[in-house]
Amino acid sequence: MGLLFLWHLLSFGEANEEARFCQILGSPEIPLLSKEGDVMIGGAFSIHSKITQPPLSFTEKPSRLTCSSVNLREFRFAQTMIFAIQEINKSKFLLPNVSIGYRIYDNCGSTLSSMRAVMALMNGDEWAVGKSCSGQSAVHAIIGESESSSTIVLSQTTGPFKIPVISHSATCECLSNRKEYPSFFRTIASDRYQSRALAQMVKHFGWTWVGAVNSDSDYGNNGMAIFLAAAQEEGVCVEYTEKFHRAEPEKLMKVVEVIRKSTARVIVGFLAHVEMNNLLKKLTLHNITGLQFIGVEAWITANSLVTPTSFRVLGGALGFAVQKANISGLGDFLIKDFWDTHFKCKETNRDTKAETAPCKANQDLMELNENDDDVAELRYSNNIYRAIYAVAHSLHSILKCSETQGCDRTIKVTPLQVVESLKQVNFTINNGDQVWFDSTGAAVAKYEVVNWQRGSDDSVQFKPVGYYDASLPPGQKFVLKTEAIMWPGGKTELPVSMCSKRCRPGTYKVLQKGKPVCCYDCIPCAEGEISNSTDSNDCKKCPEEYWSNQNRDACVLKNVEFLYFTEVMGIILVFFTLFGVFLTLIVATLFLINKDSPLVKANNSELSFLLLFSLTLCFLCSLTFIGRPTEWSCMLRHTAFGITFVLCISCVLGKTIVVLMAFRATLPGSNMMKWFGPAQQRLSVLCFTLIQVLICILWLTINPPFPFKNMNHYKEKIILECTLGSTVGYWAVLGYIGFLAVLCFVLAFLARKLPDNFNEAKFITFSMLIFCAVWITFIPAYVSSPGKFTVAVEIFAILASSYGLLLCIFAPKCFIIVLKPELNTKKHLMGKTGSD
Repeated sequence: MGLLFLWHLLSFGEANEEARFCQILGSPEIPLLSKEGDVMIGGAFSIHSKITQPPLSFTEKPSRLTCSSVNLREFRFAQTMIFAIQEINKSKFLLPNVSIGYRIYDNCGSTLSSMRAVMALMNGDEWAVGKSCSGQSAVHAIIGESESSSTIVLSQTTGPFKIPVISHSATCECLSNRKEYPSFFRTIASDRYQSRALAQMVKHFGWTWVGAVNSDSDYGNNGMAIFLAAAQEEGVCVEYTEKFHRAEPEKLMKVVEVIRKSTARVIVGFLAHVEMNNLLKKLTLHNITGLQFIGVEAWITANSLVTPTSFRVLGGALGFAVQKANISGLGDFLIKDFWDTHFKCKETNRDTKAETAPCKANQDLMELNENDDDVAELRYSNNIYRAIYAVAHSLHSILKCSETQGCDRTIKVTPLQVVESLKQVNFTINNGDQVWFDSTGAAVAKYEVVNWQRGSDDSVQFKPVGYYDASLPPGQKFVLKTEAIMWPGGKTELPVSMCSKRCRPGTYKVLQKGKPVCCYDCIPCAEGEISNSTDSNDCKKCPEEYWSNQNRDACVLKNVEFLYFTEVMGIILVFFTLFGVFLTLIVATLFLINKDSPLVKANNSELSFLLLFSLTLCFLCSLTFIGRPTEWSCMLRHTAFGITFVLCISCVLGKTIVVLMAFRATLPGSNMMKWFGPAQQRLSVLCFTLIQVLICILWLTINPPFPFKNMNHYKEKIILECTLGSTVGYWAVLGYIGFLAVLCFVLAFLARKLPDNFNEAKFITFSMLIFCAVWITFIPAYVSSPGKFTVAVEIFAILASSYGLLLCIFAPKCFIIVLKPELNTKKHLMGKTGSD
């Protein structure tokens, strides 16, 4: 609306005979530093950092704004601009016959003053410019400003007139929008890179719990928004996000209180230089120290922040800084030449206190004379130096300059031409830096990582400890020398800043309800699951044959369980097995020695020896159940057990039948014994045994037993056992043994009261009773016993039934043979029978 009104006013003025001149409304704005030239470059810097507004009475014209508190760093920027222009004017190769002039304004750190400065740069400082208004700006390009908010005001105001603005330190990503800021350039990178690099740095050191404070401005708000998004991607949690403006002391106190009460030990300060200075003063006043500050280029290398007490707060601070660059001759110019040529004030004679000119008009600036404390940290000066040279190269191209013929001064340069030419510049300055602008008008992101440290002379140093270069390939952009970093309080150990302690391997994170993802509890992994990394989000299940170790951080092979020969249970069972064999051999030896005695002959010595042999096999077959199951041992143990026990029971059954036949043979006219003589006895034992052999062959042929890893009964170990293969075959083997045992028991029970001096049927009845009781008890015990105890129960049943047969059948005979030899006579045996 204002521009439209101005256009109508000018149109009306041309029609009016009395108004023929373009005239400035109000008093003109005088530049702080200026020099005329063929082409003009404007500059806007915050040479004063404070502004005092006069009281507004609305009864008289307001007085001018009052600026105070000189900002040395900003003043150096203005000096650097003048130095670069003078260097170009002296050059024989760049703009050889064209001089560059400048107009530098002080915006006093205020957007209000920035507006006045930019209007002055566009309009000039003359009361009237002529009979017609050309519409051309008074300058061809503007260098500035230092802060993003002021630069936005500057760019938005000059944008419609296509005047190029080149900033040396305005880093707000918002300025990358070419639609809104088509004529904006900068010799520094956008905050998009710095903000993401900040998140990467925080992640690199394992700080997952940080605080964030930013300037309440375009610079701080945009930069912090990018950082927060990048931090979330990196898994970094922000405990608090606070912002304040330099003109809000109450908000600043709230920020200090939040910092004091927080648990985060790392603070990301996306602050402009002035806000950081204000925050530092309050933190120092309240003695809030020991925090790890992560800073941005706006303040991390600002010498003005270094005070005798500030190191207690900012010592160990890390941050990204604009790279240093050596500009030949700039140091001498800043210290001496500038004062000699522009203020006409030579160095004061310390003896006479005399000076050539009083310079009272800039008395506050004169206080900075001989103040060269920050000359060594002139990082932004190189950006200003490059900006001036970028404009010069653009003009050189527009004016078609050459070393021999000079520049075509008839060409009328417009700001729009400069804008288009700046997009094409690509050159290298004296110190080797290459200057060009990307599609957004920005320079390539290159930063030094600096660390606040104490020097050997107790001075504060900004020591480089790494770098960030966005032009390098991924993986090489960010480099840090951790061993060179000094942490807050002069410590060499990395500070820790986490909401929750890191979950060790063997545990996993469970988020705390209502809190950020960095706040969690560490829960141990369940049995059979592991986590082998720190801060694992879940646990992984071990493979089937593996189990978690005690710490739950590694999968180990499950213990394989089977009945070992070397374990206590195995040793005991082997002992009773061998002891049974030993007793059987003693009995067999005793019978062999007394084979001709009446007692041995009366009890069918052939079947007795065969029974003793089968009992020996029964004892020995229990050994096949001990040890690691294999295919052969699984088939052997069950078939050997079935066949030897059938052989044993067949012998006992034969002996029982012999007793019955012998009794029937004593009856008058009986001819039974001829039907069950020795040959028939052998044949019956063979037939009974062959039936079991046939059952076992069918079992082994159709579905034999085989070793099996049982992982269902116990989760933490593998039971190595012999699975039955065909359960029908197994129970057929046991059933056949049980059938013969029951048949033998019935026949022996019927013959228990037969008249005889030594009735063997009684002992067979007891032995079969024990045998059947053992195996009937075995079935539920076998089914319910887990793992190797199943095998032990089976061995116990084999040994118990074998001992029962051995002791019940042969112990009484051995007792008579050894201890009662007088009863081992035919007369006693037959006489006893005769008396009945």
